[in-house]
Amino acid sequence: MSRSDACRWEYRTLRPPRGETKKEAEDPQAALNEYGADGWELVETIDYTGGGTKYLVFKRPAETNAGADDG
Repeated sequence: MSRSDACRWEYRTLRPPRGETKKEAEDPQAALNEYGADGWELVETIDYTGGGTKYLVFKRPAETNAGADDG
C-alpha cells in the first residue's frame, strides 16, 4: 500500500468542562453529540497525572480537498 492509498485522519481534542470547584468535570454529553454528528469518533483520553481526564481525543477521515478543515 502506497502512502497515497492510506486513509488520512484529522484529529480534534476536547477538554471536558470543569465545575466551579475545578475538581469534577461536568457532563460533556452535548459536546460529544455535536462531535459525533460531525463525524468525529472518540479514540483516546489523556489523563492528568494522579487522575482525571484532561483531554478527549477524536478522529475522522480527513477531507481529500486541501483546506477543507472546518476547525
